[in-house]
Amino acid sequence: MQLDLLVHNARVHTLDPERPTARALGVLHGTVVGLDEDVAHLPARRVLDAGGATVLPGFNDAHCHTAWFGLTLTQLDVSTARSVDEVYAAVSAHAGRLAPDAWVIGAGLDHNRLGGHYPHRDALDRAAGGRPVWLKHTSGHACVVNTPVLRAAGALDDGFRDPVGGVVARDEHGRPDGLLEETAQRLVQRQVLPYPVRTVADAVDAATRQYLAEGVTSFTEAGIGGGWIGHTPVELAAYQLARDTGRLHTRAQLMAASDVLHPLTAHADDDITLGLDLGMRTGFGDDRLSLGPVKIFLDGSLLGRTAAVTEPFCGCPHNEERPTGYFQGDAGAMTDLVVAAHRSGWTVAAHAIGDRAVDLALDAFARAHRERPRPGVRHRIEHAGVVRPDQPARFAELGVVPVPQHNFLHTFGDAMAAALGPGRTAWSYRMRSFTDLGLPVPGSSDRPVAPGAPLPAIQSMVTRLTETGVPYGPDESVPVMAALRAWTEGSAVATGFGGRKGRLVPGQLADLTVLDGDPVRTDPDRIGAIGVLATVVGGDPAHDPHGLTRTPARSGPPSPPATAAAAPQENA
Repeated sequence: MQLDLLVHNARVHTLDPERPTARALGVLHGTVVGLDEDVAHLPARRVLDAGGATVLPGFNDAHCHTAWFGLTLTQLDVSTARSVDEVYAAVSAHAGRLAPDAWVIGAGLDHNRLGGHYPHRDALDRAAGGRPVWLKHTSGHACVVNTPVLRAAGALDDGFRDPVGGVVARDEHGRPDGLLEETAQRLVQRQVLPYPVRTVADAVDAATRQYLAEGVTSFTEAGIGGGWIGHTPVELAAYQLARDTGRLHTRAQLMAASDVLHPLTAHADDDITLGLDLGMRTGFGDDRLSLGPVKIFLDGSLLGRTAAVTEPFCGCPHNEERPTGYFQGDAGAMTDLVVAAHRSGWTVAAHAIGDRAVDLALDAFARAHRERPRPGVRHRIEHAGVVRPDQPARFAELGVVPVPQHNFLHTFGDAMAAALGPGRTAWSYRMRSFTDLGLPVPGSSDRPVAPGAPLPAIQSMVTRLTETGVPYGPDESVPVMAALRAWTEGSAVATGFGGRKGRLVPGQLADLTVLDGDPVRTDPDRIGAIGVLATVVGGDPAHDPHGLTRTPARSGPPSPPATAAAAPQENA
């Protein structure tokens, strides 16, 4: 037998408790077929000499926004601004390079880094020279626009009312100031979207190239096709185009936004009442491109203090009338939607950041299982940002997967702690509380809300420090190996691919990353600085800037290294 790829001279963490380490692995037809002595003597079409480097299963980001991230790479970046005046200066400089009627579209706005202030539409009018301006908040749950956008949306008309689940903010004079929260963002999106399929495919290309450079081999796109999170009603076609043209560089699972589901007519025995045409649902597709859960938004953002919590936030300068945040719709209607999706065969990913929204999600899942038992289905709660001490047990009871983002801690943990106060900070973005109950906790980034590289996020799972080095719920810290499992096997289980990927064992997909340091042997506060040498997807070295892979001049096993790499010890 000739292998497609032989990885040797490696320090392999297989993530398999039965055989935690290896020095070599063989790949055939995209799958791991053996380790060490089972494959070391076999010829291979290609050989990857790791040179003693560490090899891990490829990282799997269980919640990110890939198309959105790819689009931001071509837009005005205001993430480095530290005052509203710096935002205005950036808008002015960018607008000066555009046509007089062109839109100024920016990303990365964070009022927490601007002294708690948002840009005002009047100043944006002056900075942009009359051009329409759309600056997206880094949370994705708000944006700031200027007068031409508000006027075209009808938001300046007498009698205008805020949309359900959203807010058009006003200044001290009662005038719309340009801030649009939650569903109010649709007022601007209707003027810009849909993007062409080719534009979205280009964004996927750029984003997944970056993923490879960070060791990411799989991801779940958290909302396509509709709502304020989608980019075009035919967004799946953009992913198909990217795949067909060789520009989808990693594996992709796509969540359909609940807005695109519609009533279906099927046989009464099927109990399929809601979904996509032809009955497509969670699981449709293959290992490279598939449909995942349906994404249902229940509440808002912790950064924007629009998440639905049970106790008021600590200071609410922009939503004094709603100090405990708000739901994105009627609670009863959202519960009915969750139940209908469950009955129709979907896995549900409920966006719930505040503990009040977490209650709503858990209650909806409990009702769904009572009305239509579906053994084995693992619904999810995206973010689970604030989880009271009484709530983790309900996750475990219902088999619900929490999907928190620990990269938030080192990016804007200080702002989250200020919003919650010390008591609730201990409940926020939990890890150990869930794993101690046996729940799979996947690795996820919510990129581009925050930087999405997995290794810094793994460091945050272990150290739990904010951007200024302040401990953030330190009791929720986990050991390094638990963090590695989260970003590999944990994400595989959470996305329905458990047993298919996430470990480097025979029979699982040959997705792996080669690192220039071993996270298990590195000081925890240095894990994020480890570099990615190569990334392999399905046995294909898709990212190999250092030329570790070669094609042997003759068939036969590679020569053994002069000194074999020492087998690492697992730090459990």
